[in-house]
Amino acid sequence: MRKTLLSTTAAAVAALSTSVLAEEAAVDEVVVTATRLATDVDLVTGARVVDRAELEARQTPFAAEVLATLPGVAIARTGAFGGVGAIRIRGAGPDKTLVLIDGVPAGDPADPNGAYDPASLQTADLERIEVLSGPQSSLWGSEAIGGVVALTTRELDGWRLDAEAGSLETARAFAGAGVAQERYALNGSVAALRTDGVSKAAGGAEADGFGTVTANLGGRLTLSDTAALDARVRYTDSDIDIDGFPAPAFELGDTPHRNTSRAWSGFVRGRFEALGFGHTLSLSAYDLTRRNLTDFPARFEADRQVLRWTAEREGLVVGAERQATEADLSGRITEDLSVTSAFAVVRRELAPVTLTASLRHDEPDRFKGRTTGRLSAAWALGGGFTLTGAAGQGFKIPTISQFACDFCFAPPVALVPEKATGYDLRLGWRAERASAAITAYRLGVKDQIAYQGLRYVNIARTRSTGLEAEADAQLTEAFRVRLAYAWTDAVDRTTDASLIRVPDHAGAASLIWSDGRLSGAFTVRAESSQTDTARDGFTRVVRKGFAVADLAGAFELTRQVTLTARVENLADERYAESFGYGEPGRALSLGIRLRN
Repeated sequence: MRKTLLSTTAAAVAALSTSVLAEEAAVDEVVVTATRLATDVDLVTGARVVDRAELEARQTPFAAEVLATLPGVAIARTGAFGGVGAIRIRGAGPDKTLVLIDGVPAGDPADPNGAYDPASLQTADLERIEVLSGPQSSLWGSEAIGGVVALTTRELDGWRLDAEAGSLETARAFAGAGVAQERYALNGSVAALRTDGVSKAAGGAEADGFGTVTANLGGRLTLSDTAALDARVRYTDSDIDIDGFPAPAFELGDTPHRNTSRAWSGFVRGRFEALGFGHTLSLSAYDLTRRNLTDFPARFEADRQVLRWTAEREGLVVGAERQATEADLSGRITEDLSVTSAFAVVRRELAPVTLTASLRHDEPDRFKGRTTGRLSAAWALGGGFTLTGAAGQGFKIPTISQFACDFCFAPPVALVPEKATGYDLRLGWRAERASAAITAYRLGVKDQIAYQGLRYVNIARTRSTGLEAEADAQLTEAFRVRLAYAWTDAVDRTTDASLIRVPDHAGAASLIWSDGRLSGAFTVRAESSQTDTARDGFTRVVRKGFAVADLAGAFELTRQVTLTARVENLADERYAESFGYGEPGRALSLGIRLRN
């Protein structure tokens, strides 16, 4: 099934570009947050958008499962329901994916890699997901080597109540209410999920439970025709049962251990017009506390504030920001790594070519400053076709753990920021009812930081070469199909070994429908085998490939009441996202949606 899906997905992507009417689209899909300047997806490479309508049709509880269906995005997690997750874009490590929640950077400065863990990120309170692949440091600075994931939370007008229960004693709920007018809005929501789960260690005898709650409160106010304010605060509380490496075998197995995390994020933002520009001044904050309740208990605290100013007019954005980052590594080390930055993005149309350039200078307090740039050109070929090429740079400063040489047992050495260069070439096609694209890329990283010889050193060089294909077609008024395929060749150039947890081939196909009172989605996702880590946590093995299918449906009883049903892992596939870690078999959920 896996090989068939991968081959037919790639073929269907190519076929759709010629099988649907070729009129120009009336309204093109636009990427807003990730690109800083509102951009048609045909003018950039590696841009994807998932909107609220698709999220509701698929009913997927967690954002990571949605991201895994996008080309070039790989998700690895250490077991279902709260296992530590990692987002890899185009083969780059999870520390090289920048995650923004309402524009607030959400990486974990107390993590050795500084990466964002999406395990508790629910879709219930999300309005939109944007992904921008490839090095984007000229837009967002450090961490954005692999790409950017930008998440936007919902603004409600009226009230919503959703409830669902199903297999594994799983229950989830969403409650939200708000008022949204042209001049003002105020809304709040709570999303919760709990489950008995499955064993994090594959074949384990005990189930590992998981519970998470996310609360949002936000609002906006238009003061005049030229001034406005908005603000939002978000809180997530998670409690996760985990497995570890118990004695005497010291291999992955059942343990009574737990992890907890508490995260606050938010922003306050003012907009005003002056000197022919629209100005935005914002202050955002992210605060995270993690506790490992194991045989070796530990507490990690991380704090980040970003003060940002931007000025925008048609085709131009300039700005500056100060990012202050601090972490406490269980009382062993407390460090501060902060950065001051200035940037600009400009777009010019010289028909039939559109040029976009971005430039940014980052001045870290502890490292030498670095300037990065990106240039792209989109050529409208006619007949709905657009050819887009891009070249960009990336960089990443060491994390606090790496800078302080936490758990080093050899004399530390001076580290330098990691550097990256990426190239993309995309051929896109768009018609009134369909779109398709094929993108080829190469991403190289040098001076990558690795733990070697009992300390952190700049040694590794990695390279990813790949091909991404995608198609989206409105087949009829009721049925829409979305296809994606990615081939990724990611290697450590120092050893010529494949990078772990990056499948060579991955594909997804979604059929989404809405016909009168009936709506829903059928999604199939497949991955080929990949290099992974064995149950001892050190040696390398090959994790087998897999294919899983999910089916979701909804029936509208009245305008206010909708019944929902969802079957995950429809074929009851026995598989692992990461080698040795457990995933559930077939699971059924039933629910209800109430709204005014």
